[in-house]
Amino acid sequence: MTTRTPLEPLPLRWMTPANWAERVLEAPVPLLVDHAHLERKAATAALFVMSHWSDREGIVERMSAIAREELEHLALVHRILVSRGGSLEPQQINPYVQGLQSSVRKGTHFHLLDRLLVASLIEARSCERFERLADAADDPELAELYGGLCASERGHHKTFLNFARREYGAEVADARWSEMLDDEAAMLPALPFAPTLHSGVAGL
Repeated sequence: MTTRTPLEPLPLRWMTPANWAERVLEAPVPLLVDHAHLERKAATAALFVMSHWSDREGIVERMSAIAREELEHLALVHRILVSRGGSLEPQQINPYVQGLQSSVRKGTHFHLLDRLLVASLIEARSCERFERLADAADDPELAELYGGLCASERGHHKTFLNFARREYGAEVADARWSEMLDDEAAMLPALPFAPTLHSGVAGL
């Protein structure tokens, strides 16, 4: 079990209970499969933003950097997964990500805003979950894995949020951000528990 230096609080409005991490860690291989897919999707999300809004200042450099980091994380998680006898099986539907993405206002002026904020929120929640897992893990390899990824997820969360504020103005971006934080706080705890990074606590 690890002990970390306290960091700036995340903006999340519902915090994961400690027993969630303890239960998820009982099934490390399914957790690692889900984690690998999470890193793959994070890289894809950054590349999507880069390719659709490449005219925005600095976006190609920052999004490509995030995509590279996420792919490095994918390779790391995959190595650990394979060493434990697992494989990158097809991912099941992720109700958490699906729920967040359903709020994206596609085909409107606010499409980029919502994409950036959804990505920021997923990164913030992933950071919070990694911190929970690092604290709860008795397995040194998993504790090191999740503890080592926290800083990166925090950085990605801030990058997406700062781009949203720059492109739309702080007032507009923060109003939408507040709405998303409220919606996520209401949605997540009601989702069913599963050995995945973004499962809820219903039935835990």
